[in-house]
Amino acid sequence: MLGALADGSWVTRERVRLVAGIALVIFTAAIVYALATAHGTLDARGHPLGTDYSNVHAAGRMALDGHAAQAWDWRAHHQVQQALHGDPKVPFYGWHYPPPFLLVASLLAFLPYLAALFVWQAATLTGAAVLVRSILPGRAALLAALGAPVVFICLGHGQNAFLTAALFGGGLLLLDKRPFAAGLLLGCLIYKPQFALLIPPLLLVAWRWRAIAGAIVSAGLLTGLTLLLWGWPVWQAFLDSLPLTQRKVVEAGATGWEKIQSPFAMVRMWGGGVLPAYVVQAAATLASIGIVLWLARRARPAERNAAALAAALISTPYVLDYDFVLLGVAIAFLAADGLRRGFLSWEKTLLALAWIAPLFARQLAAATLIPLGQATAIIVLALAARRAIVLDRSPEPRPLSSR
Repeated sequence: MLGALADGSWVTRERVRLVAGIALVIFTAAIVYALATAHGTLDARGHPLGTDYSNVHAAGRMALDGHAAQAWDWRAHHQVQQALHGDPKVPFYGWHYPPPFLLVASLLAFLPYLAALFVWQAATLTGAAVLVRSILPGRAALLAALGAPVVFICLGHGQNAFLTAALFGGGLLLLDKRPFAAGLLLGCLIYKPQFALLIPPLLLVAWRWRAIAGAIVSAGLLTGLTLLLWGWPVWQAFLDSLPLTQRKVVEAGATGWEKIQSPFAMVRMWGGGVLPAYVVQAAATLASIGIVLWLARRARPAERNAAALAAALISTPYVLDYDFVLLGVAIAFLAADGLRRGFLSWEKTLLALAWIAPLFARQLAAATLIPLGQATAIIVLALAARRAIVLDRSPEPRPLSSR
């Protein structure tokens, strides 16, 4: 048994297809059930379908109605969400994004809520799936991508992790052959800057000047467009909202420590204070970014890209389980490299763990205080660094297993 786990022989193409296929059927049935038992835009529990998407659609409506800056006013935003769903008991889903994401929200708000939710999730999931197919061709890989538990979690929350993964992973994939286009994609991550912390030093260390130019162009255009449409007040409202967001959402864990998958949340979940949590987070951030920068100078693109995606999840104090769609793309990069050059011991088993972990990571953290989600990001980062150390030090690497 231990031998099969070590060499990964139990992870066969047929089993990947079977498990992913079963998962896809179950998740699809769950979504159909939620829709069938819904009342308008609310599910059977009285929560909005797509939960977090409620704040996106409400913010878009506020912008279209000429009240864009009020999207960062929690009370005003909650009132719009309540009116949107026609129920004063609808929970508040906070809007904490920089103004560029309001551009997306405004476009979606032209459609009715459910139609917009479908278009939003279908379009971004398609983009992420196309990316995975580009990294790791084959029907089994696509099935594994669509059947991944994190996909269902992201769909259930109506979240933007598919878009983040497509932009981040796509930018990394294009970085060496089409650097300016890569930069254009990476610059769009201005809408979710906590995941873009390592991008500037990575591009600088890798000497990707055209990518830097592309990132400046796209980020600048998005910023300029928000100023053109709504002026400085939206940026002022966003900046003014940051202290409250930091206190309530990040430091006090209003979302729930079991949902947040960061080193900061781990310390707070274990009863640590805010200052120790920031110290641990800073150490994890510096260490993970440092590993990526080291890999940027010596590793192959697949290892660098997987490490960067994993480090993006480690280097921010606020990351939730649905954001681990990024880790799914990292898994695809490492799996593709493993199929080309062979897998090292334990790699297949650990990648399989990272694939399935989102299914129960939140529940496990709530019951045992074990931060499995965070652990899988660290594992994937370590696997990428290990491949660089073991396989890239000689022109003819000799993997332990090629199954």
